[in-house]
Amino acid sequence: METDHLTDIWGRVTGSQPAPSLWLVIATAVLALGAVVPHTAWRLSRNAITIAHEGGHGLIALVTGRRLDGIRLHSDTSGLTVSRGKPTGLGMVLTAAAGYVAPSLLGLAGAALLAAGHITALLWGATALLLAMLVMIRNAYGVLTVVLAGAAFLLVSWLTTPDVQAGFGYAAVWFLLLGGVRPPFELMGKRRRGGAVDSDPDQLARLTHVPAALWLGLFHVVTLCSLMGGGRWLLGL
Repeated sequence: METDHLTDIWGRVTGSQPAPSLWLVIATAVLALGAVVPHTAWRLSRNAITIAHEGGHGLIALVTGRRLDGIRLHSDTSGLTVSRGKPTGLGMVLTAAAGYVAPSLLGLAGAALLAAGHITALLWGATALLLAMLVMIRNAYGVLTVVLAGAAFLLVSWLTTPDVQAGFGYAAVWFLLLGGVRPPFELMGKRRRGGAVDSDPDQLARLTHVPAALWLGLFHVVTLCSLMGGGRWLLGL
């Protein structure tokens, strides 16, 4: 009996679900846009982008063989990921470059899953990533935000109808795709005003001797291309 139950759960995760109607896809895009564009809404919703940003730094640090000491998320929507290892080289470059593109690339991967009908896999995959990240959080506010995000995905995947799950999944992916575009523009504005003197592009410039402006341009290309590609998948174009 227990084996049958586990098989049923595995089937739910790996199986495909019917695609939602186009109106629902468009409605979730509008909802996500409303969480990204207005300044008041963005001050709160940006916390989710920060989770993805710092998670990107942490994941690539581990993949490239660096030691991840911890991640901190702050109430002003900033964050900090600390890793140890060789201070130069490809691993350090990839780790520094991962943050600003992570939300958009996660959104692109999510759009691919949704386009293939894997709504449940998306919800469970997001929960698993957040749970793994929780282990490395080193401050109370960070723990709170990651737990709340993970609980939202878990509860929706277990307790709601397929239509609600689809709406939540599509809204989350649209948010990552749209929200991933805004931080590079914000950083560009800060740099023009003489701020953000030790941002990720500045660290990359020191590591690679490639101007920070070119790294920032790369972030724009990745985030905008992810939005266009992911948006086409979500809309079934």
